[in-house]
Amino acid sequence: MNALESVSQRCPYCGERIELLIDTSEGAQTYVEDCQVCCQPMVISAWLTEEDDLNVTVFTENDAY
Repeated sequence: MNALESVSQRCPYCGERIELLIDTSEGAQTYVEDCQVCCQPMVISAWLTEEDDLNVTVFTENDAY
């Protein structure tokens, strides 16, 4: 698996498809990134399974906490 993985997700605010670059060398991570379309802050959670499959979930700030 490459250190940077590109994944396609939908923005939880505007619903548009966006591309995210995830640094898989960081392990499990949660961070905030603005949507490239509507500029709303999305909370992104990414982790690798035991089989090294990348899982990514995207939430609004209110849904994540």
